[in-house]
Amino acid sequence: MKITIVSAAYPYRGGIADFARLLYSELAKKHEVNVITFKRQYPSLLFPGKSQTESGKTVEAIPTERLIDSVNPLNWLKVGQKIRKDAPDLLIFKYWLPFFGPAFGTIARAAKKNKKIKTLAICHNVIPHEARPGDKSFTRYFLSAMDYFVLLSKKVQDDLKKFLPDAQSKVLPHPVLSNFGLPVEKEEARKHLKLKDGKLILFFGFIRDYKGLDVLLEAMALLREKLDLKLMVAGEYYSNEEKYKSLIEKLNISGSLLMFNGFIPSSEVRYYFCAADLVVLPYRSATQSGIVQIAMNFKKPVVATNVGGLEEVVLEGKTGYVVEKGDAAAIAEAIIKFYAGNKEAEFQKNIEGEVDKYSWKRFSEGVLEFMQK
Repeated sequence: MKITIVSAAYPYRGGIADFARLLYSELAKKHEVNVITFKRQYPSLLFPGKSQTESGKTVEAIPTERLIDSVNPLNWLKVGQKIRKDAPDLLIFKYWLPFFGPAFGTIARAAKKNKKIKTLAICHNVIPHEARPGDKSFTRYFLSAMDYFVLLSKKVQDDLKKFLPDAQSKVLPHPVLSNFGLPVEKEEARKHLKLKDGKLILFFGFIRDYKGLDVLLEAMALLREKLDLKLMVAGEYYSNEEKYKSLIEKLNISGSLLMFNGFIPSSEVRYYFCAADLVVLPYRSATQSGIVQIAMNFKKPVVATNVGGLEEVVLEGKTGYVVEKGDAAAIAEAIIKFYAGNKEAEFQKNIEGEVDKYSWKRFSEGVLEFMQK
């Protein structure tokens, strides 16, 4: 089969690009696959981080064509016409943000003038975590250009049905993110990061308000007198940094924190996960999370909130704990339970039994089987 993937991809960084890399690598084992990505993903005015691309040789490169300008409608038509001439059997769009709805929707419509081409959206989100003007119309424009949908959680499928009740769709869980190198021993990881021994939990990823870091900080204040515990925060601020600094000062918990505030290169990710005992996702909202799948790759238990599809992946009392969103006391209680019950080894063994469910082979086969029905 001839397949074209349209997505953020190398040399762009982040979870969407990581997903595209791994999807390409699996599909390319048996099919002719090419990847089209951006020459301009976001105008710098709209990008909250410091850099949109990977620096240095920190990731395995895949062949990509950098063609798409996210804010130029004439460019969208040109890219669509190119795809129409290339005539793939399957055109896959990775969709996660309404901002890209006009570009992707126009590219799809131009490409589909070749009646041979089928379009498939792999949706991380349908309704975004942070609402902006135009979200619904941009999303509807994109969705209406698709023939098929693969959703990464039941929550996203439910969101899709609000727009297209009769859409041809299938839920396939987010595969394990296995592109960060082999695990290392906890002692080696801590030595690499210059950390001392002791109880250590991890919050990882871009810091945005919906991810609930403030709730976890409040949980750390509750835990201060109960556990000798450190929280490692590893990720770049995509929201107001001063707000979090003020909260840390107000709660008087700076001594309980290890702050690694900046983008974590792909080559370093494994050290943060392998150094930790437990990964915590205190999200206020979610659909699913690549962070859970990185944790699973490194056999790390998770405390997550009961939002989106997180509780579809984190098995209560088996691979971690699921708690009420926005509840600092519940997060603190779950962390205490984890350490009091010495659950790390038990949960890791249970995770080993779950990983095969989330392989890239299974995901890719599921996509193609769905398309061939």
